[in-house]
Amino acid sequence: MEAYLLDWLTLIARWAHIVVGIAWIGASFYFIWLDNRLEQARDAAFAGELYAIHGGGFYRAQKYRLAPAELPKTLHWFKWEAYWTWLTGFALLVLVYYLNAELYLVDPQVMKLSPGAAIGIGLASLVLGLAVYEGLCRSPLGKNDVTLGASLLVLFAFTAFGLTQVFSGRGAFIHVGAILGTIMAGNVAHVIIPGQRELVRAKQQGREPDPKYGVMGKQRSVHNTYFTLPVIFTMISGHHAMTFGAQWNWLVLLAMALAGALVRLWFVARHKGRAPAWTLVAGLALVAAVVVALAPRKSGGVPVALAEAKQVIDQRCVSCHAEKPAFPGLAEAPKGIKLDTTERIAAQRMTIRQQTVLSRAMPPGNLTRLTEEERTLLDRWTR
Repeated sequence: MEAYLLDWLTLIARWAHIVVGIAWIGASFYFIWLDNRLEQARDAAFAGELYAIHGGGFYRAQKYRLAPAELPKTLHWFKWEAYWTWLTGFALLVLVYYLNAELYLVDPQVMKLSPGAAIGIGLASLVLGLAVYEGLCRSPLGKNDVTLGASLLVLFAFTAFGLTQVFSGRGAFIHVGAILGTIMAGNVAHVIIPGQRELVRAKQQGREPDPKYGVMGKQRSVHNTYFTLPVIFTMISGHHAMTFGAQWNWLVLLAMALAGALVRLWFVARHKGRAPAWTLVAGLALVAAVVVALAPRKSGGVPVALAEAKQVIDQRCVSCHAEKPAFPGLAEAPKGIKLDTTERIAAQRMTIRQQTVLSRAMPPGNLTRLTEEERTLLDRWTR
């Protein structure tokens, strides 16, 4: 019953995370697009304006250079989408990775950690990642976007490498994404919203608003839009073991994150009407390079019969991948993959090759002690 309830909690948290994440990313992408598509306004009080048509109606959007002469009675804020995305994402991190740390977070072949120690390192990485990012943005480096961007890329690479030396590949990838997500939500909570509150407060008190708050908010909003595609990659990569299970998985993560940022850069530039082709080409080329680098290589050896492979699978895999899993905490076979009959094993031949031979992602943390000889045997059966 506990495993059943945990599955429902995970499903609801994931559903909520996707819904509020769509709301946040949608609003973020829209305002970045809006800012970049503004045309010169006739009224000097406005930095720009834009006409649009959607849903059968015409819209007119205008952006003030700083603030209106008089605040309106109703002022819409965009913050809860970000906060709830982070809250639901953290809930998922706890439900999936922290409550099952020995399954999805700890890999003794990478580093022998107790579940408690692994969780502590994971939480510390979120706090430290946010603190270092804030320090860089508030330092003299933050005054130059190019220098700051290069520094953040180095920080990302260091983080990706460091976490893959501590956690399982899957656990490392999701924590890199969680760090970026924490930074994004922190940008909203610590910079964008406080700056907006100060602009409103200045108008209410009859003071001239300080333009620095608008500049800081814009910088963090731009960071958030470039972080979005890398974060989404870390979220979905957990379903594709060839990425996090690769030998040089931190380089895979770095390349795919950089590719996402470059593709997003092209779209942002396209909004302004001048999109340099090299950004899109470079992003797609990085993805292609990863695909080629991770392509399976042919192996030799005498072919193995299904009966021999089944003996290994019965001993190392069926405790989880069965009609009724025997592994504690599992109410059903992960991803619905069942290997408790000859027919089911044969049907999952390519999945078994990908997960146990090529990516080595299974068993998680090698909990069932699958040996190198057994992996070689499965390789010869599945090739």
